[in-house]
Amino acid sequence: MSRWEPDARGRLAQAALDLYQERGFEQTTVAEIAERAGLTERTFFRYFADKREVIFGGQARLEEIYTNAIASAPASATPLDAVMVALEATIPVFQGRHKIVRQRQAVIAANPGLQERELLKGTLLTSTIADALRSRGVPDLAANIAAEVGAIAFKISFDRWVSEPDEQDLSRLFRASLDQLKGIVAGT
Repeated sequence: MSRWEPDARGRLAQAALDLYQERGFEQTTVAEIAERAGLTERTFFRYFADKREVIFGGQARLEEIYTNAIASAPASATPLDAVMVALEATIPVFQGRHKIVRQRQAVIAANPGLQERELLKGTLLTSTIADALRSRGVPDLAANIAAEVGAIAFKISFDRWVSEPDEQDLSRLFRASLDQLKGIVAGT
């Protein structure tokens, strides 16, 4: 593959995930990733700070989606409704990428250090949601509870989506989790 082919970032990411699955995350070098993608190490570092960034890049994009969606929610929206709108706004980031997301999750599941990083990422994203709610004037406790509950509902939906070999409708899975949550809260 020639170096000037399009989508260098995508080629590097796919090469990295393939190698992480074949050899393990720790055993894979940046040089091997670049070689597999038909690029140089220098090109790799133009797109990624390190080999973990291949897996965890995109956090800023999710934070931006959460913050903008919560800020744009109607003034009449409850804190939990604003969170649900924000979480649903991230679904297009994942839809159509089921195979690569499954591959990413398999790499994370095979490496305790990456599992820890994934948990940290989740915590930081939940904090972003709570901060966005506080910016709307939601009190701290309500903001924290709504952010945590929303994150749990999304995580359950996301885990169900990833566990299926064929891509399901993530939005439908998320709404089903929300319906369950509402039933639990209502006591039905």
